[in-house]
Amino acid sequence: MKDALKNLISKIPKEVSHVTDALEKAGFEAYLVGGCVRDLVMGREPKDWDVTTNAKPEQIMELFEKTVYENTFGTVAVCVPYETQDNNVSQETNLNNVIRETSKYKIIEVTPYRIEAKYSDLRHPDEVKFSNKLEDDLQRRDFSINAMVLNPKGHLTDMFGGIKDIESKTLRIVGKPEDRFREDALRMLRAVRFACQLDFFVSYETTESILKNADLIKKISFERIRDEFEKIITSANPSSGLVMLQKFGLLKNIIPELEEGIGCEQLGEHIYDVWDHLLHALQHAADKNWSLEIRLAALFHDIGKSKTRRLATPSPTKNSGAFALGDKRTGDPRRIEFLSGQASISTKKKYTFYGHEVVGARMARKIMERLKFPKKEIELVEKLVRNHMFFSDTELITLSAVRRIIVKVGQENIWALMNVRECDRVGMKKKEAPYRLRKYFAMIEEALRDPISVGQLKIDGEFMIKELGIKPGPRMGWILSALLEEVLNTPNRNTVEELSKLVESLNLLGDKELKALGDKGKEKKEELEEEEIAKLHQKHGVRIN
Repeated sequence: MKDALKNLISKIPKEVSHVTDALEKAGFEAYLVGGCVRDLVMGREPKDWDVTTNAKPEQIMELFEKTVYENTFGTVAVCVPYETQDNNVSQETNLNNVIRETSKYKIIEVTPYRIEAKYSDLRHPDEVKFSNKLEDDLQRRDFSINAMVLNPKGHLTDMFGGIKDIESKTLRIVGKPEDRFREDALRMLRAVRFACQLDFFVSYETTESILKNADLIKKISFERIRDEFEKIITSANPSSGLVMLQKFGLLKNIIPELEEGIGCEQLGEHIYDVWDHLLHALQHAADKNWSLEIRLAALFHDIGKSKTRRLATPSPTKNSGAFALGDKRTGDPRRIEFLSGQASISTKKKYTFYGHEVVGARMARKIMERLKFPKKEIELVEKLVRNHMFFSDTELITLSAVRRIIVKVGQENIWALMNVRECDRVGMKKKEAPYRLRKYFAMIEEALRDPISVGQLKIDGEFMIKELGIKPGPRMGWILSALLEEVLNTPNRNTVEELSKLVESLNLLGDKELKALGDKGKEKKEELEEEEIAKLHQKHGVRIN
């Protein structure tokens, strides 16, 4: 174990050791605490470094040149310059200014040992009392895996069995779960988040307490809920997180709209109800490590289906001699079929979801606005949900239609839209990149690529008129086409000087000769265009007539 602890100490950045060393030299205790210790023990790279100490805020600030203290919970942000940076830094007035310069500083949060009093609002302690005992501080922490401390000399303190819980992959509350959740109801969401991020199980006692106290999450601000929800969605296992949120009774208090998809059958090509389909789509986005916006669009893309689902009444067909027997009030889909003189009843259902992408886009916007997501993220997700049906199951899509959708969603977002479409397909247990998707990929690349044209020349008609004395008309067009062929064959001739000389030579030719060269240039352009498009089709394994 000693060797293992030495190995942990070796992974602590020098900037962090600088803080703990300074505290100890001043006669205070200093321990790494929380997530950074958990991650070190698990062999993960910590994202944040937290230190706990028996020093009080004013004593902490006296020890370091650059600190920020702007909260009521005792946490002091110590800003330590990286070794590679200039240590002669100016004082900053607040943490936001410092964070903007994270390339210069490593931020280590140092918090005194605390004893927290009653939480009247289930969000914040009514008062914060500082303590001189490490045990007091650890008893108030949320989960056993986050209640371990490591001192700079390599001594690990594990009062609540965090190591054991890491080994068994169990998420367990420190003390009584109900007490911890009534102190801060957000811890219920944190339980789901850590379970997703670490691939842990939530202990039975913790689960039972969440089920009992799930409605307390209503007391938490939407901003704090959003932060935890975002971490669940961007984890490696977001679909498991959504299932837990629903089973624990939390989802109904956060995004009740998603629960409307539970049991909402789709039939047709879909083997899942709307809820399970959205979970599979979301998980595919996570498996691909796609962005938050794509994951949210995958989760919300069919959220409007529960509100737009209608039972389709079969229409009569000439071949079967069938007619509709449906009750308009109930939408009964039964049909009488006249087969060999016998009447038979078919009860096969079929649903329609006309306009679900429009309704879903509105719902996605309202959900994200409620959760206080940034405006830019809201607009992108809304756009992706609204247009996800464009690349639908049809053979009639044209290149001009593809160009229009690119203009509609923006070149920077077109591949995100295709990713959402792929999530939709995989969510139906379809192949990841079926022929139709590959066809659309090729068409998008064709629509995005710059066509071969005289616009690529370093001179244009206006230059030829003003600088070279060429008159507008057919001859100018023939000259430009001839210039293009020359540049396509010899790209290094595409300079103003070279092309100007060529124009003077070409302008000496008669109309017949010049037209022949111009036509030859057009043929060369079309030939290369066809070759480029053929390469795109070959790349994606499709044939487009």
